[in-house]
Amino acid sequence: MDLKDRAKKIKVIAFDVDGVLTDGGIYTGADGEIFKPFHCRDGLGISLARNAGLKLAIITGRKSPQVAYRAKELKFDALWQGVMDKREAYKELKEKFSATDEEICYVGDDLIDLPILTQVGLAAAVADAMPEVIERVHYVAKFSGGHGAARDVIECILKAQGKWEGIIEGYLAKVSPKQEKINQ
Repeated sequence: MDLKDRAKKIKVIAFDVDGVLTDGGIYTGADGEIFKPFHCRDGLGISLARNAGLKLAIITGRKSPQVAYRAKELKFDALWQGVMDKREAYKELKEKFSATDEEICYVGDDLIDLPILTQVGLAAAVADAMPEVIERVHYVAKFSGGHGAARDVIECILKAQGKWEGIIEGYLAKVSPKQEKINQ
């Protein structure tokens, strides 16, 4: 099955966090507070996917309040944190959304993601994923983790499903007359 056929079937997109929605760095302040940079393009992509009717989830090995905050802010449908064996969370995800393997896309970057990546209908990796991950996925994003990779995967799916042009048209329809004059 080719990439477009796989992407057409997707109803749920699940993401790892560190190295996928972030650049994988863990930044700490002087008092031990942890900071995680999330890219705004990924955030918009997640909103577009949600508005297009896709369900969104996070399955991550680490646990942090920053991830819980971002998941709530972007209105993810499900969040699993502190999961070292992601197979159980994946099983719960399938039950929660009544989804088959073929209807799920998972985006990962490291060895901990392989058990899910080898099951889903559309396995995706960020551009800077580990080689062992890249050689086992259906799609490698054009961007590194935390730098628009999630958005790239989302666009791939929405384009295959015929939804992307409608999204673009929606944004073009929002252009005000004043903006049109500037752009001409």
